[in-house]
Amino acid sequence: MSEPTARTGHPTPPASGGSSSTSAARAGGAVRGSRAAEAFLHNPALGPLGALAVAIVVFGLTTSTFLTVDNLSLVVQQSLVVATLALGQTLIVLTGGIDLANAAIMVLGTMLFARLVTEGTTPPLALLAGFAVCALLGAVSGGLVTWLNLPPFIVTLGMLTVVLALGRLYSQGNSWPVNDSLLNVLGEGGYLFGQVKVTHGMTLAVLMFAITWYALTKTAWGKHVYALGNDPEAARLTGIHVGRTRFSVYLIAGVIYAFAAWQALGRIPNADPNAFQTGNLDSITAVVIGGTSLFGGRGSVIGTVVGALIVAVLRSGLTQAGIDSLYQDVATGVLVIAAVAFDQLARRRSR
Repeated sequence: MSEPTARTGHPTPPASGGSSSTSAARAGGAVRGSRAAEAFLHNPALGPLGALAVAIVVFGLTTSTFLTVDNLSLVVQQSLVVATLALGQTLIVLTGGIDLANAAIMVLGTMLFARLVTEGTTPPLALLAGFAVCALLGAVSGGLVTWLNLPPFIVTLGMLTVVLALGRLYSQGNSWPVNDSLLNVLGEGGYLFGQVKVTHGMTLAVLMFAITWYALTKTAWGKHVYALGNDPEAARLTGIHVGRTRFSVYLIAGVIYAFAAWQALGRIPNADPNAFQTGNLDSITAVVIGGTSLFGGRGSVIGTVVGALIVAVLRSGLTQAGIDSLYQDVATGVLVIAAVAFDQLARRRSR
């Protein structure tokens, strides 16, 4: 009995041909999946960017006030201090380190700015002194990690305790109100298109992130930072001055924390030694959610911006939805664990 034929008179392809087509389709799907995975590996900010878009859509649909111009501007303003702390944290994490003292250094900077001006020091000189102290504290951490080869976690944990105590001693346990125009200037600004409030702090943050992005992606120093995070010994063998690079990262991070202190006084004109008690954890959260690997060598400042915005969007959206703040912390914690788990999977896949 002959094989059934199509209307054209030609024999229909055998069953094995269909299997071949199916196999080819599966292979094509696997290739596309592999390419998508490679895209995520080379662009770690893509995942967080998608998560941010989903969060904005969800809160926009479930609340009536989230997508208003005023609220979106407020979300960005609320993320500025943590985002700036996270910028310095990103540099350190890229080298395979971590900084638990960044928020404490920032708070000490606010105390220095406020008390010095209150006691008669000119505002520019007070700013200079605060920046110098923050940079010095960053340099001390960097020196201990670099030249004594101490673990960054232990060094910055000890620095956290020391700086917290110094801040409370210097402030005498009091908060110091700030009424000087120079210290408050980053909270001022104007309106874009007559509706969107844009503060000088926002402009400064954009400039800092742009400069840091350029330094990391377009300069030899940035390539050295990534190389150090990937493999310090291999970086040393290729001629990179590992110690100098690591020390410079902690020093620059200290300067960035001083900018965060200035931004904090623009947001709330009051220097409080007990402020930002979870600032260090919030900055680490923004860095990790933004796709920067805690093991170093992988990440971007763009991802950190997105991570900081995700944290701010979650808190604003859940608050407007009437969700208890404890559940907000649960949601943030779950995101951090998921981000670290994804990072582990990405590292295994890249090997």
